[in-house]
Amino acid sequence: MTVLTVPGITNLRDVGGMPVGSSRIREGVLFRSGNLAHAGEQARTFLDASVAHIVDLRDDSEVMAEPCAIDGLHITRVPLFAGSVASFLLGDVSLGGLYRHIVDDGADRVVQVVRILSAGEPTLVHCTLGKDRTGVTVALALAAVGADRDAIVDDYALTALQLPASRNRAIAAWLQEHLPMAQNAIAVATQSPAPVMRELLERIDAAHGSAADYLRGAGLSSAELDALGEALVG
Repeated sequence: MTVLTVPGITNLRDVGGMPVGSSRIREGVLFRSGNLAHAGEQARTFLDASVAHIVDLRDDSEVMAEPCAIDGLHITRVPLFAGSVASFLLGDVSLGGLYRHIVDDGADRVVQVVRILSAGEPTLVHCTLGKDRTGVTVALALAAVGADRDAIVDDYALTALQLPASRNRAIAAWLQEHLPMAQNAIAVATQSPAPVMRELLERIDAAHGSAADYLRGAGLSSAELDALGEALVG
């Protein structure tokens, strides 16, 4: 995967190049990032040139608070949580618990995103930070087409290095002051540890057989799964 530096877009990268057996994920097909609330002209230039479709995984309150700063983009909203981000912080849900919620309760929405990816257009998937909802959805799509497990986990873990340290310190201080009893809140807001993603993918394998079987069980057809492979692998 390639980290891309575009002013106004945080945690942006192209997952192309990831091994898939003797093949690899195509470059320029699947991008991931944080939100586009601070995107300016340089971001518009990049998006116009490289991205045909944007998938926004945020809920209504997040979109209202930080709307996309660029007009005229092809954006499909697929809110991935059945509930708000704040509700998970207040409920002191762990990262692993958060991801299990996405997989168990949001399978139909994950499939919606995968269907968009299977169309083969260069697509950017994002949430607020590009860490949790984006991380889980992209990991499942990549796993479903046979991408190398270690590479998927490494891509997920890379996010923690892309978040500004000053931002993490400020978030941690705010959470310690306002939610001192929420022991998992700082991890949910700032961390992307590799073992959490590895455990999630292993759990899916144990429960469903594979990420591809998980998606099929949630309504993705075999034809759509084949199209996903054709779109992402080359």
